[in-house]
This record gives sequence, C-alpha cells and structure tokens, in this order.
Amino acid sequence: MMQLSWNGANAEALIVRNKARVDAELVAAARKLRVVGRLGVGLDNIDLAACEARGIEVIPATGANALAVAEYVIGTALALLRGAYFGTAAVGAGQWPRAALGHGRELHGKILGVVGFGSVGRATARLACALGMSAIGFDAHIPSAAAVWAQEQTAPSRFDDLLREADVVSLHVPLTLATRGLVDAEKLSLMKREAILVNTARGGVMNEAALAAALKAGRLGGAAVRFIAFGLSEPDPHAAHRRRDARVQRASLGADRRQGGGCARSLTTKRIRTRAQSQPRRFACARRPRAGARRGQRRHGGRDRAGAGLR
Repeated sequence: MMQLSWNGANAEALIVRNKARVDAELVAAARKLRVVGRLGVGLDNIDLAACEARGIEVIPATGANALAVAEYVIGTALALLRGAYFGTAAVGAGQWPRAALGHGRELHGKILGVVGFGSVGRATARLACALGMSAIGFDAHIPSAAAVWAQEQTAPSRFDDLLREADVVSLHVPLTLATRGLVDAEKLSLMKREAILVNTARGGVMNEAALAAALKAGRLGGAAVRFIAFGLSEPDPHAAHRRRDARVQRASLGADRRQGGGCARSLTTKRIRTRAQSQPRRFACARRPRAGARRGQRRHGGRDRAGAGLR
C-alpha cells in the first residue's frame, strides 16, 4: 500500500486507485474534503470510519468492470476444465501429449457457485447460464427470498452447500473482517475433488497456503487466484503454486483490459459530478510519477490525463 503525500488541503474531491491509502491522517488533513472516488470496488485502502465521521462520501466504481471480470471468470473456468491449453510448452518442444491432455471437461451442464452476488457475481451468473451452466449463489446480505435470485436465474444456497455442489466456485466478496480467510482448509475440503476455484476478489478472502496444499494433493481440479495475501512457509511464496502450474492461473488482472481504466474513470468521475454543486470544485489526484521524471513532475499524457491515480 502506498501512502499519499497530501498537498490538497483545499480539495473537495479525491480520486484514488488501489495502492493509494486514504487513512485517518489524510482525512484529517483534508479539511474541505467532501467525497472520495475509488477507481475500483475494493475499499480496504480507505478508512471508511474516518470518512463517515467527517461526513465524507465514498464512491466506488461499482459495475464499471463487472463484465470484464465475469468474462475472465468464465474464460478461466473453460481453460482449467478443458486442460488442453496447458500443453503449449510441450508442443513447442516438439512433443504431442495427446493422451495426457485428452481428459478435458465441458462447461455445459456444470454448476457454477457464485459467492457474493453483487454486480460482478450477477454478471458472471448470467454468462454462465448463457453457456448452459446452472448457477447457485450465496450472499450473506441478500435474503433467499429476494427477487434478484430468480431474475438472474440463480438458486440461493447456503455457503457450505454451495461448496459441496458447485463444479466451479467463483469468489466475489469484499475483503472485510468477516470475509478474511473465508475459504480456508476446512471449506476447501467440502469442494468436489475436480472442482475449479476462481478468486477475483482480494487475496485475503482465502487461505492461499491451504489452497496450495489442496492443489499439491490433487484435491482440486484447478484454481485461478490473486497472489496478494501470502501465507506460505516457503521462501518463494509462488513455489507451491508452480508445482501445480498446469492447474493454477493468476487472476490479479481480471478487471484489467484496454477499456477497463476508462470505464472506471468515467463512471467514478460522473458519479462525483452528480454530487457536486454548481460552483467550481477543486480536485486532487494521486498519480504515479513517470520513470525518470523530475521530482514533483506530473504525467499529463494518455491514461493519466483523466486522473487515474495510483494502481
């Protein structure tokens, strides 16, 4: 996490990305701050209590990357289920491992379990159903009788039941005290032996050491994860994952694509503008200095022109 050096005491709006930390100290220094825009949906880098105490509204870019992440989940599930795509290195070396790679499975007819049924979870369920999957979902904040489940053709389920039934489990929950370590060794043991796990949420919502152990033991069919919250005992936190490299992919770029930054920036900026009054407002933006640029020099070209902030 990167600490902002605050020089916008008169700013009334602040737009940040995921590495810029908006803590109590910054909030106290920004005497006129009225709104914080987040170019993304994760809010663990923003002190929500400090903002609430000051009456500062926090506006995430909810929905901006929903389709991009949903497409990533489905594409990853297809790749991990089929398995043949992991033969690239062998084919490049002149081999033809047809027998070893001939045990792929189809997505059609499988059950998708969506954990967290916000905009991303719902978009993922829609794409899955369009490809012939059945969708079940769990969300601690949405009652099982809520109309949204039927609207999205998704059957509500208890968390443990979802893990037992799903062929593909996709995590879409924010990182909070309640969700940290949500998927641990005990929960992983409930999943089907050949099930696929995709985590495009924060890395801390699952125990990655337990996942590495499950993959190494062949208790899961594959996983795509975010390598953020390391808990492995080995010097190289990726080492245990590499041993099962045919079954592991990285999901940390699930929302990153050509249109992604523009969608999040335009949506966040639009939402902030709707809150603004008619008089002119000052905007502060946290930016990453260009490599080789002079101290204090700001970037003005390309993606940074819209105030993208720090990644």
